Amino acid sequence: MMLAMLDNMIVGTAMPRIVGELNGLEYFTWVTTAYVLGTTVSTPIWGKLGDLYGRKNIFLSSIVIFLAGSALCGMAGSSLFGGTGDGMIELIAFRALQGLGAGGLIVGVMSIIGDLVPPRERGQYQGIMAAIMSLAMIAGPLVGGFITDNLNWRWAFYVNLPIGGVALIWLILKLHLPKHRTEHRIDWLGAGVLTVAITAIVLITSWGGQEHGYPWGSWQILGLAALAIVALIVFIPIERRAAEPILPLHVFANRNFTLINVLGFLLGFAMFGAITFLPLFQQIVQGSTATNSGLLLLPMMASSMVVSLFVGRAITKTGKYKPYPVIGGVIMAFGMWLLSTQDVHTPSWRTGVYIAVLGLGMGFLMQTTMLIAQNSVEQKDLGVASSASTFFRSIGGSFGISLFGAIFNSRLADELAAKFGAQAAGMTAGSGGGQINREVLNSLPPAVKAGFLEALANTIAGVFLWSVVFAVIVPVIALFIKHVPLRGRATGAAAGEKAEPVTAAFE
Repeated sequence: MMLAMLDNMIVGTAMPRIVGELNGLEYFTWVTTAYVLGTTVSTPIWGKLGDLYGRKNIFLSSIVIFLAGSALCGMAGSSLFGGTGDGMIELIAFRALQGLGAGGLIVGVMSIIGDLVPPRERGQYQGIMAAIMSLAMIAGPLVGGFITDNLNWRWAFYVNLPIGGVALIWLILKLHLPKHRTEHRIDWLGAGVLTVAITAIVLITSWGGQEHGYPWGSWQILGLAALAIVALIVFIPIERRAAEPILPLHVFANRNFTLINVLGFLLGFAMFGAITFLPLFQQIVQGSTATNSGLLLLPMMASSMVVSLFVGRAITKTGKYKPYPVIGGVIMAFGMWLLSTQDVHTPSWRTGVYIAVLGLGMGFLMQTTMLIAQNSVEQKDLGVASSASTFFRSIGGSFGISLFGAIFNSRLADELAAKFGAQAAGMTAGSGGGQINREVLNSLPPAVKAGFLEALANTIAGVFLWSVVFAVIVPVIALFIKHVPLRGRATGAAAGEKAEPVTAAFE
């Protein structure tokens, strides 16, 4: 988990430098979107493969894929690939491969905990994992900022290789899990159709209305929409007939399972979509270095880590979990609103307070969504539950990043046009327009620089305001979750026996 989370956070603080070197501000959100999309389309497959063939070898395979993707990302745009000037496209493609491996890492971790720990005790362990995620989020920006300022952004990817190598060897030697192999075959047809639907939907949100995309009413966007609808319609009967469906539809008959995955989708939508723009605001608008922008994320990660540990222990002690997603949703929405009030004059310390509030909300939410999802299914569907929870949060993040990226580009163009005229709106587009960094801004006349920073700050604040719209729905949905007692060892759940009957179905 440290490996998967560390990488994403390292890249976040390095992104302005990467964009400046490889050129292409209009594509910068795709570097994250490709990673999230790769994670999203692969999580159902990784979860089902673990259920069918045992988790250890599947988990180790995902690490190998992740490390291969990391190495290729570090070489993107270099002479090793001919230096053709397509470095940004290469990086996006390799980030997708890296995301495929990361999907297996995240699902594997949560499924392995589900294999070894009964639900009543699982809150404490998942609280520890949420703290590890927060620790990675703390270390990631710091390491990424240090690498960007003192070495080269490529080491933001190469740093995964020694960490992943040690983890791989250690797991081969020390990880011992029960094998639950079955003779059923994987639902490749369902996986393929689901992948088509997901990809089409994300491309719609990424290309629709963009300068380098297509108008919303174009045949390309309408065709993608039709493809997504058809794929989802075809997917349902495929899953009903499959011996081992990639996403069993019967689990969605459970009210808690459905609600928690809708909540996870909105959580990913608001959180990942908005946080993507924090380093850009801190480095470009507030003038922080990459290292300092990593330090400025410490309040969010520290508050999230502390709350995650507290919530995990409280759930293990009391067996109650329903209040936490409600509280977390309210606090997260409030934190997003605070961030939307920022402007070009907002000091760094105030941003730190705002993101600490956001971190508090995240701490209440991160592990409870997975816990509720796993507690809503039988042990044989544990991998599916883990992958579904990760899947919906990831697809929510992909939607959020894509949609907020579209809002960002559109609002920035409008802001620049309002300040400098229609021609100035294209100053961030084209071959040299992707080079948005402090060095380029400092070379501009003072009035132009001030106007650009004000436009950028207003644009990012608008993105946070849009995230509030989705964040406020989270606590509302959480109110409808029915408390179902967490199973303990007495049920035999940890030993792989059939779990207690689910009592939270739709009535």
